[in-house]
Amino acid sequence: MPKPRKELISLDATPYYHCVSRCVRRAFLCGIDGNGVSFEHRRQWIEDKLLFLASVFAIDICAYAILSNHTHTVLHVDRDTALNWSIDEVIKRWHQITKGNPLSHRYLQDPSALCAAELDVVNSCAELWRIRLMDISWLMRILNESTARRANAEDNCSGRFWEGRFKSQALLDDQALAACMAYVDLNPIRAGIAEIPEESKYTSIKNRCEKAASASQPNHQDQQVKQLFPFAGNPRNEIPKGLPFRLTDYLELVDWTGRSILNDKRGAIANHLPDVLQRLQIDSKHWLYLTQNFESQFKGLVGTTFQIKKAATLLGYQRMPGISRSIQLTA
Repeated sequence: MPKPRKELISLDATPYYHCVSRCVRRAFLCGIDGNGVSFEHRRQWIEDKLLFLASVFAIDICAYAILSNHTHTVLHVDRDTALNWSIDEVIKRWHQITKGNPLSHRYLQDPSALCAAELDVVNSCAELWRIRLMDISWLMRILNESTARRANAEDNCSGRFWEGRFKSQALLDDQALAACMAYVDLNPIRAGIAEIPEESKYTSIKNRCEKAASASQPNHQDQQVKQLFPFAGNPRNEIPKGLPFRLTDYLELVDWTGRSILNDKRGAIANHLPDVLQRLQIDSKHWLYLTQNFESQFKGLVGTTFQIKKAATLLGYQRMPGISRSIQLTA
């Protein structure tokens, strides 16, 4: 029996999560179906909505890939930022994605016009909305509902468009995070949609490659994509907020991995291994296997044996999911 979402997502265990949503109907989510009908424009719907929601929620996008019948996102929940928002900030953000309520609109116009009881209601609503604005389930709900409504209207039909709920995996350490991001970024290559990462449309890696290329031009020094969670560099004391790798290291890693998993070079190992693999203490053969089979090999928790045991205890699991695969691939 599936576990409730609250038992699968715990910010005390990790702020990083891999989410997958799959289309339930035979009709394509995007791309071109067997009859030659193109739904390619729907991929742009999802990308635009996802990046917009990231600007509203206290949730950062580490990686994403939008394919023909499913989507992948790697998300980071920024709880500290959400907890530091003022009441006004929370309400303004919530109004960007919902109608709010009459009291919240009156509060923004003139808080002094509300009586004490009305202010209490506004404060209670704002605290509830604050929690929702750092809730992955709410982000995925709004993203998927908006896509389903537009697609159903376009197809002139009704009913479910997505499976009952999205799948999530908790990424417990840097090894799991790097492997999952590479798995997501290389999805179009494994699916045969693109030959190289920088040609993978509707993916985070394409945006990062384009930004890195433009940063090499005069007067363009910033390599970070504003809508995506930035790379902060190698783990160290006083590390700024961001992914615990350097952008150049990650792009090199994805490029090397993509070349190594091509069909005519499956399993081939390049002579020069990316330095980041050595820092993360991941065997190169295990890495290639992980980045091709990440979703199927792990259930809810992904990380080293120590991290899985720690998270399982925190979440109250009777058993430790994925422990055997962790021992083989990440220990």
